[in-house]
Amino acid sequence: MLRPLGMSVTHYSCLELLAQRPGLSNSELARGAFVTRQTMNVLLQALERDGYVTRPAQPPVGKVLPTRLTPRGRRSLEKASAAVRSVEARMLAGLTETEQSDAFRILQRMIHSLRGDNEGA
Repeated sequence: MLRPLGMSVTHYSCLELLAQRPGLSNSELARGAFVTRQTMNVLLQALERDGYVTRPAQPPVGKVLPTRLTPRGRRSLEKASAAVRSVEARMLAGLTETEQSDAFRILQRMIHSLRGDNEGA
């Protein structure tokens, strides 16, 4: 669903993370999207070149270049989010509310395990 929009899952994840938390650094985005810093840096360079994000030329503090969505990036994210929601609706269509709740709980535990915290266990 994302490919016709010219996006990968990592591209979408990056835009979604920036919509939720503007100003994230390359390292924070990489952790949030489960990719290496190098991979995220290449993606951010492409997103900046294509006008989806903006980063200052010089870091305001230290070495961190905070990244923000541009209006073009927000419009692209809106289209991608609609596509993702349609996939979610199809995926959940055959499940009861209880099954959906169970699946959500299990996925949350998996996320906690991947992050290395056991709060969700």
